[in-house]
Amino acid sequence: MIEIPNKIEKAWLADKPRVTFDGIIEEIDTEEKAEKAMAVLSREKIVGFDTETRPSFTRGLVHKIALLQLSTDTCAYLIRLNRIGIPDCVAAFLSDPDIIKVGVSIKDDFSQLSGRRQFKPAGFIELQDVCGQMGIEEKGLQKMYGLLFGQRISKNQQLSNWEIDRLTESQRQYAAIDAWACLKIYGYLTELKRSGNYTIIRKDAEEGNTEER
Repeated sequence: MIEIPNKIEKAWLADKPRVTFDGIIEEIDTEEKAEKAMAVLSREKIVGFDTETRPSFTRGLVHKIALLQLSTDTCAYLIRLNRIGIPDCVAAFLSDPDIIKVGVSIKDDFSQLSGRRQFKPAGFIELQDVCGQMGIEEKGLQKMYGLLFGQRISKNQQLSNWEIDRLTESQRQYAAIDAWACLKIYGYLTELKRSGNYTIIRKDAEEGNTEER
């Protein structure tokens, strides 16, 4: 029986091994590349999904979404929306109900994507809902992943410039991991639900007690 805590403290992650993505990372900065990437991804049943936006440190200034990440187990596609917008092939993929796209806080992503182009999202699964249904109370990707796999997703690049001419290798890794981790979490939780071989250990932060749920 696998025991899973319902939540963890952020400090618990500090000394955990850092997550790396060992697959292929492809940057998509032309419509031609986008069409080829969507053709490959359309053969998948489930992909990980995430987005990045250049942070604004000026009141009233909001940047449009800059990057869309879609990942399989072995390849992450980083689609540079600040260069090519949302081409027809990408909009069609995001609207395809037969391909599952798994992410965290996806409603926020939809809101930002609509600033680039209007489309009807379909086939999306919110990991926060999946975790909540199982009794896991964490809402952020970093804690979800750490709780399930005992590894730390670095957030050092979160507030970097996602509209930069050439993404750094650290940015590429960060962006790929965020989408890939969603896919890995969903696969693991789906298998746990299928087998039933798990129990949620509820932690009472105030009293320091635990109980099975």
